[in-house]
Amino acid sequence: MSLASKVTLAVSFVVSGGIIGYVHLKQTTDREKLHEGVVRDVERQQRRKMENTYTLQKQIDLTKQLKQMQTQEGDVNTTGT
Repeated sequence: MSLASKVTLAVSFVVSGGIIGYVHLKQTTDREKLHEGVVRDVERQQRRKMENTYTLQKQIDLTKQLKQMQTQEGDVNTTGT
């Protein structure tokens, strides 16, 4: 085997190994990014759920206050006539 063929074979091995290594590294980083996206989505859903629960509770409290005010006004109007 000539020197040129040996060099060509060695270069092709190195290039092939580099490509294979790069593909594996790229797959690993892509999987990590996908997983991070899922984790962010779950956190976002939990945060929205908490915000919605808080807003609902505020609405319930405001409704109670409004009913109390209407009841008090009704009592004042009833006793005033």
